[in-house]
Amino acid sequence: MTHRLSPATPPSVFPSFGARPRAWLLALVAAVALSACGQREQTAALDGAGAEASARYAAGGAMESRRVRMLAAPPPAPMAAAPASKESAAPQDDGTPLQRYLAIRQDLNVEVPPEELAEAWGKVRDLCAGLRCELLSSSLLRETPRQPGNATLEMRVEPADADKLLAGVSGVAKVVAHNTTSEDKTAEVIDVEARIRNRTEFRDSLRAMLRDTATKRTMADLLQIQRTLADTQAELDASATQRKVLQQQTGMQHIQIQFTTVRALVNGGENYNPMMQALRDAGRVLAESVGSLITFVAAALPWLVLGVPLLWGVRRLWLRRRRVKAA
Repeated sequence: MTHRLSPATPPSVFPSFGARPRAWLLALVAAVALSACGQREQTAALDGAGAEASARYAAGGAMESRRVRMLAAPPPAPMAAAPASKESAAPQDDGTPLQRYLAIRQDLNVEVPPEELAEAWGKVRDLCAGLRCELLSSSLLRETPRQPGNATLEMRVEPADADKLLAGVSGVAKVVAHNTTSEDKTAEVIDVEARIRNRTEFRDSLRAMLRDTATKRTMADLLQIQRTLADTQAELDASATQRKVLQQQTGMQHIQIQFTTVRALVNGGENYNPMMQALRDAGRVLAESVGSLITFVAAALPWLVLGVPLLWGVRRLWLRRRRVKAA
């Protein structure tokens, strides 16, 4: 049996929602999911770019902060080198022996006849002027009846000319005492030189930062760099002065000469005689006693001049009162 549609009710072109609700719901969910995935990918890309830019900015800020902190903080102090042994020089890392710096001092005591004191002192001073020698101080005291004469010379001499100077001293005077002392300055010299190298490099880096115009710095940063540069230069000058002092101490020998006059020994030797010594002592004791008596008389004479008239007046007054009582 065949059924035909009525012309009054034409068939629907789109399917009915009520007939297939599950299919329409699945299609809607898929469209929303595709849209959300695309948005998440775009957001992730933007977040990645922003994170990369933030990382770059943070790295640049950290480098700038580290540079500022480096300006404020001084460089680490160099480690002091171990002192070299006095028996043998310690080898360096490359196998070469370490150069030693010794401060050598020589003290001499010489004797000359009293009449030759000034001449011997002048000859040694003139000898120093002809050598690589630096005269530090000199003094001369001629002999008088009340005091013996003496003279001193203090100088710095190159090690190569030290023997010539000592030979000249031995030729004009008799050396009675000669003391030599040495002090090892190797560790101190190495420490000062290392400090000078470190401060020089730090000063050069600060000057390079001041000349750098590409980097943007504030006025506070520039003032901090200049203050650090001034302090570093002052420390460098002090270290350079200390190095010069060490060079004078280790590069030249310090020699001091004491001149004294020859004096004869009294009351000694094989000619000693007890009787003569007793007679000399007796004369000395008698002279001292007479001197004490003279001193006593000189001290008592003014009192006698004042005391005798006073006693005489008191005696007359007493006798007069006695006569009055008797009458």
